[in-house]
Amino acid sequence: MIDWVFIAIAVAFGGDDAGGGEPPAQDAVFLAEPQTPSGKFTTATEVKPILGMTKGNWVAVREYDGQDLLYFTHLLSWRCGLHQIRYSLNGGPVQVWPMPPCLDGTSMPNAIRTEDGMPYIAQPLGSIGSVRVELLYDDLSEESAEFSRSDVLMP
Repeated sequence: MIDWVFIAIAVAFGGDDAGGGEPPAQDAVFLAEPQTPSGKFTTATEVKPILGMTKGNWVAVREYDGQDLLYFTHLLSWRCGLHQIRYSLNGGPVQVWPMPPCLDGTSMPNAIRTEDGMPYIAQPLGSIGSVRVELLYDDLSEESAEFSRSDVLMP
């Protein structure tokens, strides 16, 4: 349900790029972070079980205004336990999603702010047939999933 709220916010603000600055290179070197639970869902220890149980919600495709919009809202809502989100469309090259930083020291470190950019990318209408998503958690473990268009197409 919360995903729909984020999607509505994204649509209200318009725009068609993810923003968020330059993402780390796909082959960037990451270090494992401490996994002491904070209660604010900022570590892999805290977010991995949630993302594992909600894998079917990692991405969504929406046909809107003559385009396919691929949303990453759900993953961005749990990004503080992640180092990187990678994705590919239709078996194409792997790309890195430009994740905004965690808002450490705030009451909502995973909040998505307007200045973080839109939580989706725009593609030509009907062009997204499949999506592969790869997550690199901040404990250096990885998880991936593949989705067909029909699996994640919003009504």
